[in-house]
Amino acid sequence: MTTFKNIKSLGALAGKRVLLRADLNVPMKTDEDGHREVTDDTRILSVTPTIKALADAGARVLVLSHFGRPKGERNPNMSLEPLGQPLANATGLPVSYIDDCIGDEVLDVIDAMEDGSVLLLENVRFYQAETDNDADFAAELAKNADFFVNDAFSCCHRAHASTVGIAEILPSAAGLALEKELIALEGALGNPVHPVAALVGGAKVSTKLDVLTNLVAKVDHLIIGGGMANTFLAAQGIDVGASLCEHDLADTANSILKNAKKAGCKIHLPDDVVVAKEFAANAENRTTTSDDVASDEMILDVGAATTAKVAEALNDCNTLIWNGPMGAFEIEPFDVATVTVAKAAGALTEDGTLVSLAGGGDTVAALNHAGVAEQFSHISTAGGAFLEWMEGKELPGVKVLLA
Repeated sequence: MTTFKNIKSLGALAGKRVLLRADLNVPMKTDEDGHREVTDDTRILSVTPTIKALADAGARVLVLSHFGRPKGERNPNMSLEPLGQPLANATGLPVSYIDDCIGDEVLDVIDAMEDGSVLLLENVRFYQAETDNDADFAAELAKNADFFVNDAFSCCHRAHASTVGIAEILPSAAGLALEKELIALEGALGNPVHPVAALVGGAKVSTKLDVLTNLVAKVDHLIIGGGMANTFLAAQGIDVGASLCEHDLADTANSILKNAKKAGCKIHLPDDVVVAKEFAANAENRTTTSDDVASDEMILDVGAATTAKVAEALNDCNTLIWNGPMGAFEIEPFDVATVTVAKAAGALTEDGTLVSLAGGGDTVAALNHAGVAEQFSHISTAGGAFLEWMEGKELPGVKVLLA
């Protein structure tokens, strides 16, 4: 069982300066007057418990984050200043802001802070040295604090100064959200209760080759959906018509199927599919067998028979990892399979027979669309970090927090 340092391991925090790495790279809109406003506060809410816990412990909380990709240059459209009030609203604490993240002026402001107060620092990516994981820049960040807490799982696959460099200098720990994430991940792949199912969907096999290769060696059931399934069907000589398909990856797909068989992993591919001649909402469609797709038809969803088989397979599983939709869930009626399987997984989780972990932007959107997101055991909002974890890669931002 992997163990990592948490906030409790830091000891007494009263009067101490704690640099908290958050991910406040949230969606925003700009009005006619140039004011920027948060449109989705999910990431703000996720870091709120850690901010409150540190403040309640008497620490001076210094919130550090990136926003966008300013490429080492100051860009007023990527300033974190507009996030001060949303942070204050979420935490119920006053949040002050300073337009830099290193330097004497920042140190002076921190020295004047009251214990239990919160200071929002400026976008750390205004410095190119951040993404370069420059040791001198990490040392400058470290001057601000006595301790470092990382609560940004979505940034843990990046070896940056604010995720790795500083953690090698200061006593460090995982924040509450990151701790919860790591426990969930460990329970899903590191030390799961078998049988384990993984549902992997999405458009292209090429984007998830490493994921599939890693999973066939670790799970008992691999359910492949979306455009990816078309590539696997075509690799077996099935004509998928005008469907999205990477025909040049036939050998790769067959290799994955072969490795799955060796590992005793059962692959689930569609037996029946929903096809249409155009990619549009409520397009005329029909359900047919996987090997009966006309040359001018596209597979846009999995059929009812396959959906039922997938739901039935989940009944026999104790753990589910989900990344990617079953079909073109964004447009009706091609969302049926995704919604049906999501509801089945949600119900099993609520019954206590299934531990369900989901991650990735499309997946979260699909589960929200199905109305079952809150039923899942854990949902990761991280994109790249979640995928790299599924690939079996070591995340540098997590490695430095290992106990």
